[in-house]
Amino acid sequence: MLCAQRLLHELRASCPFLIRVLDAVGLPRRRWASLAATRVKSVNIMPWLVKDHFDTTVKMTMYLVAFIVSDFKSISKIIGNGAKISVYTVPAKINQADYALDAAVKLFDFYEDYFSIPYPLPKQDKSAIPDFQSGAMENWGRPTYQESVLLYNPEKSSASSKLWISSMVVAHELVRQWFGNLVTMEWWNDLWLNGGFAKFMEFMSVSITHRELRVEDYFLRRCFYAMAVDALNSSQPLSTPVEGPAQILGMFDNVSYEKGSCILNMLRDYLTADVFKAGLVQYLQKYSYEIQKNEDLWNSMMNICPTGGADKNEPQGDGFCRRSQQSPSYAHWTKGEALDVRATMDTWTLQKGFPLLTVTVRGKNVHLQQECYVTGVDSPSSTGYLRHILLTYITSKSDTVQRFLMTTKADVIILPEEVEWVKFRVDTNGMVRYEDDGWDRLINLLKENCTVISSKDRTSLINNVVMRIKKMSVSKAFDLTLYLKHERQIVPVLQGMNELIPIYRLMERRDMDGTEKQLKEYIVSLFKYLIDKQSRDEGSVSERLLRHSLLLLRVHRYEPCVDKAKRYFTEWQKSNGTLSLPADVKTTVYAVGTQASKGWDFLLNRYRMHSFSVERENMKLALNLSRSKDKLQWLMDRGLRGDIIRTQDLPFIIVLVAKTSSGYHLPWTFLKENWETVVEKFEGSNSVARIVSGVTSQYSTRSQLAQVKESFSSLEEESAWLHCVQQAIETRDNTQWMDRNSEKVKTRLQNNCL
Repeated sequence: MLCAQRLLHELRASCPFLIRVLDAVGLPRRRWASLAATRVKSVNIMPWLVKDHFDTTVKMTMYLVAFIVSDFKSISKIIGNGAKISVYTVPAKINQADYALDAAVKLFDFYEDYFSIPYPLPKQDKSAIPDFQSGAMENWGRPTYQESVLLYNPEKSSASSKLWISSMVVAHELVRQWFGNLVTMEWWNDLWLNGGFAKFMEFMSVSITHRELRVEDYFLRRCFYAMAVDALNSSQPLSTPVEGPAQILGMFDNVSYEKGSCILNMLRDYLTADVFKAGLVQYLQKYSYEIQKNEDLWNSMMNICPTGGADKNEPQGDGFCRRSQQSPSYAHWTKGEALDVRATMDTWTLQKGFPLLTVTVRGKNVHLQQECYVTGVDSPSSTGYLRHILLTYITSKSDTVQRFLMTTKADVIILPEEVEWVKFRVDTNGMVRYEDDGWDRLINLLKENCTVISSKDRTSLINNVVMRIKKMSVSKAFDLTLYLKHERQIVPVLQGMNELIPIYRLMERRDMDGTEKQLKEYIVSLFKYLIDKQSRDEGSVSERLLRHSLLLLRVHRYEPCVDKAKRYFTEWQKSNGTLSLPADVKTTVYAVGTQASKGWDFLLNRYRMHSFSVERENMKLALNLSRSKDKLQWLMDRGLRGDIIRTQDLPFIIVLVAKTSSGYHLPWTFLKENWETVVEKFEGSNSVARIVSGVTSQYSTRSQLAQVKESFSSLEEESAWLHCVQQAIETRDNTQWMDRNSEKVKTRLQNNCL
């Protein structure tokens, strides 16, 4: 991540760079290596002094330039175009670098083929940095990573580590070598395009190079998260005018990346995969080594037409493609009108928020209306708000996906016959409100035969009904979740947990007279069948990820399983940590063991001794699940000092402590007392935003909200942290939700909703 002082100057200056490094060969008598983006020649100036001359780089912006001097070791492979790909680590961890290297080689081959542009540098050196604040950075030819997101041990690492390394990290930083480095945004207002495109391509590329990971199953969750934050009043458009360092730093948020990836996926579906790819290739080839705006990408997309087949599509005089109505492959969205990509995408990038689609079925007529979906009582009016919405739908009479481009505030679709139900936004994200008995019909469908619609559609219904629970009856939302007792697919099960557990945590924060315990029992009952059938590390990566989540749910909310985890921990402790535990149950066993003071102390000692990064991550998570307030406070204090706990881990620790039932109030006091120190340590990154959001996300009382407002009332408008603080203040939505619905939830649970 960039220093704020450099942000204003590093994009509009693009040039080749010449790097020279002086290396003093003193004690110990071991030559440290200097690494940069190009090949190097070393010259002995004196017996104790070496000068490294790196070849001149390709033309690039300054923020992409990096060099490293270290005693790292490396492993390497040569890809098809002759470039040398290496992974560098501290010597003791070089045996954990193979998976990242193999993944990188596969992804290099994919991207070179997909973009039709060879990787332009002679080499790429990936480095796992022991203490690195950012998760990763896309320096051209020299990407850098935290150890925990690059290193992998096939015998000890969990399934989530494998998914994280190959998808969210290696693929993300690698695609930026083309989209972001080869062609760079003109200014920071288009940051979303670089980050969003990399997020989108993570999934698209790894779904092909590593099919066994089924990464496409997790794309919807990214979009749901973006929708939740984008619905806040404090949200901002993807493309927002920015000037000073504070405004620029405010652009580095997950909404820019996640929402950006979601609308790019929507565009790909709009244009078809072939047209989308052709437009990207044209854009990258035309603007290589140049600085461009996002409209240049949209313009590249507009001049591409589908090819092949009997029905030819030719560019018209206005430069737009028109699709033949006889072509089943391409006659998706329009009735012959011009497809103006830029106009459509501007409605998504220049306006904040996302559309809420209201669906009302009247016989064969389906009435549609769009408005901006925002949360909170102070939400502004959506008058004048309009999106070009790319709609898909299926009905009880046909599982063939129908498509409709909605460009007005209201519209009507006329079906060929009356139907029992209609489901919009097939296999994708988006907020839909079904009027009259529309929700009841879909809920009955799930109860009777949920497999009639896809697992992704079931996932989106879960998200819609819980996310919109504040504007629809609590009873109806619980009616839908009841079907989860019969759900066996991974994605909807995980979504059900992701939606219900935060509500349980909100209940924990209030004196609810036992309602939170009833809700805990209800949640466990929904997934009891799946919990009981879990075994050791077996199955696909997705199945192992589900097992990990279910086991963590089980040990905290399903008492019969705690004793078994305690026995595992006792045996592991007696072996002095040498007993091999199944990778997917380690965190669960550690979490149970740390509830005892001696167990926590033992795990901390193992954490300090362990050199395996992923194992340390498992231990760190378990240490933060302690019920001891003193131990949770100790972790945060040590993270701030950076001695036993690395400072780079402090944001993770603070957010985890904020989620615990015993220590959730500690991070707020810690943050207030150490605000200036925290800001100083994490200046230039989005870590402060993550901390503030994580600490306040589970607040649910008016007194807590008042504390947040009072503490941050002195922040100036130009503060780099003003945006994240504004989001934190919107925890009032939790407060309002609890005020309206806590008694309704209590009544529903007491009436035995099972």
